[in-house]
Amino acid sequence: MKTVLITGSRGFTGVYLAKLFEKAGYRVIRGVSHQPIKGETLCNLTDKDSLNQVLVATKPTGIIHLAAMSFVGHGDETAFYSVNTVGTTNLLQAIDKAGLNPEKIIIASSANVYGNPVVKVIAETTPLNPISHYAVSKLAMEMMVTTWYERFPISIARPFNYTGVGQNKKFLVPKIVDHYAQNKKTIELGNLDIARDFSDVRDIAAAYLNLFESSIHSNKINFCSGQTLTLAEILKLMNEIAGYEIEVKVNPAFVRKNEIKILCGNNTKMKQLLGVTPSIPFIKTLRAMYLAGKD
Repeated sequence: MKTVLITGSRGFTGVYLAKLFEKAGYRVIRGVSHQPIKGETLCNLTDKDSLNQVLVATKPTGIIHLAAMSFVGHGDETAFYSVNTVGTTNLLQAIDKAGLNPEKIIIASSANVYGNPVVKVIAETTPLNPISHYAVSKLAMEMMVTTWYERFPISIARPFNYTGVGQNKKFLVPKIVDHYAQNKKTIELGNLDIARDFSDVRDIAAAYLNLFESSIHSNKINFCSGQTLTLAEILKLMNEIAGYEIEVKVNPAFVRKNEIKILCGNNTKMKQLLGVTPSIPFIKTLRAMYLAGKD
C-alpha cells in the first residue's frame, strides 16, 4: 500500500481529498498543518525539526501540500508569507533532509496569482499579476518551488474558486447559502457583478488524484470549470433552491479596493493531460450545501 502525506488534511479540501485517496487504496498520513489541533496535529509547517522527524518516521511515497493561509481577507498580512511561502520551503527542505525520493509532490497554489488579467479566459501561460498579499505569497511560493524541479517530481496546481458542503461560512458562497438555509430575509454583500469560475470541491479532489497518479511533473495546471457565475447569478439560483427571494444590502465595507472583477480559467490542459472534466453542475453543489445547512 502506497503512503501519501496530505498537509492540511483537516481543512476543507483536505477532508475530501483524504477520503478519496483512501477509497483509491492509499494510506493517508494526516496531521501536518499550520493550525495545530490538540490531539490531531503531528507537527506545524513552521517547525523544521518536527517536519523532518515526521517525514523520517512515516516515509511517504507521495506528498500533497494543501496547508496554507487561504482566506484572502485575513488580517495578519505577514502570516501569508510565513505559512504559504516559508512553510512550503520548510516542507521541501525537510523532504530533502530526510533523504526521501517521493514518486510525486503536488503543491497547491491559487488562481489568484493571475490577478486582474487582460484576457477573458486564463490559461497557464497568462502573465501573472497578483494584487493581494495572499496572491503574492502564493506566487513567491511558486517561484521558490520551481527551483526544486530538478530534485523532485513536483507539479503545481492552480485551483480557481470552488466550494461544497463543509466549507467555512466566512467564505462567500457558504455565507450566502447559510443565509438561505436559516431563512434570513436580508444579506449584506459587496459587489454583485464580480464573476468567478466555480467548481465543486469533489471535482477538484478528483483532479488532484488524477494528477498524483499521472506521470506529469515540473508543470503548472489550472483546476477550473471553464465557466463563470456572478454573485447575482448565484443569488438567483439560491432563490430557486430555497423558494424565496432574499433582500441584498450592499455594505461598502465588503467592497475591496483591489477586487478582481472576472476570474475564468481555461481548463484545456487539465482535460488533456489528466483526462478530468468537471462533472457536477453548480446548482447541485448549492443544493447539497443548502440541504446540509437545513439539517
